Amino acid sequence: MTPEYNHGYPAVLKAVIDSAYGEWRAKPVGFVSYGGMSGGLRAVEQLIQVFAELHVVSVRNGVALPNVWERFDASGELIEPAGPNKAMAGMLAQLEWWATALRAARRDVPYQNVAA
Repeated sequence: MTPEYNHGYPAVLKAVIDSAYGEWRAKPVGFVSYGGMSGGLRAVEQLIQVFAELHVVSVRNGVALPNVWERFDASGELIEPAGPNKAMAGMLAQLEWWATALRAARRDVPYQNVAA
């Protein structure tokens, strides 16, 4: 999950990503983002490029929460959860598919044997 700050992702998130450099290889990633009008999608677009350099497969579906401060009630519950829940289900289905496929591929041929 990432917020969007000044049309990008937070520096602390990049530090965390970089701290596990090798562990990311040949794994899938999905994104949940939030922010203003764009819902964090500009940050996600940048993160997709970062993860591509780490040999990570970004799934197509994600969850974006635009105008996040208007989407939750006083107790922290989503006011209209149907859309985000549907998006999350799609993203999780894709993550599961890729995780299964990549696990089998890493077992059959270690990724370090083919990675540049």
